Amino acid sequence: MAGLFARFRKAPVPRPLEPGVMTIGLDQVPVQFRRHAQARRLVLRLSPDGSTVVVTVPPRVSRAEAMSFAEKSRDWVEKRLKAHGGGIALAPGNRIPLRGVLHEIRHVPARRGTVAVDATEALILVPGELPHLPRRLVDWMKTAARADLQLASRKYAALMDVTFKRITIRDQRSRWGSCSAGSELSYSWRLILTPPHVLDYVAAHEVAHLKHMNHGPRFWRLVLTHCPEAVAAKRWLKTHGHGVHRIRM
Repeated sequence: MAGLFARFRKAPVPRPLEPGVMTIGLDQVPVQFRRHAQARRLVLRLSPDGSTVVVTVPPRVSRAEAMSFAEKSRDWVEKRLKAHGGGIALAPGNRIPLRGVLHEIRHVPARRGTVAVDATEALILVPGELPHLPRRLVDWMKTAARADLQLASRKYAALMDVTFKRITIRDQRSRWGSCSAGSELSYSWRLILTPPHVLDYVAAHEVAHLKHMNHGPRFWRLVLTHCPEAVAAKRWLKTHGHGVHRIRM
């Protein structure tokens, strides 16, 4: 009987591997290790924003072996970092795409109130103390993303005759949006940086999952029926999506 219970006993969950750091030129590049039960070999890639080396580690491989593997891939990492173009800090003078249009970040220390946009001059005006600029700007962009995504999600929910419970805004790196079995929608705030038709498509995609929790023919028929720019938006994400992740908080 004891042997029978032992067979059904859950295997212990392995502890997360402690992150590391690689020195590439003058930069200190973080290294994250992600243990994967089905992985058969070490796999190394760069995170979407180009800021971190990510190593997938099989069950029986140690952290030391994984770090050694990353160090041996130094030339590859350096080339990828250069090709990626580096990150874009949320700092005065830098330009970021707001709804697909490049805007310069302008610090306005004497100005009170909230973040504002000067569409004529393509400026994002951020008031307050300089050390708080990145946080204030991100908070404002999250609010703007939520407003746009609420509007788009409600539009498609009405068109597709479905309902959702709530919308969550996150900084998802591996996906632009998701739909849970409990009818909850989750989106990346970085969609506010993409052209409007791209944000609109992601909303259509996730709302369609409220009716079809798969990517079968009926799902795509529903998306394309109500979102004719879906193909162009998918192409944009594939070509330019990584650039949105270059922006660092």
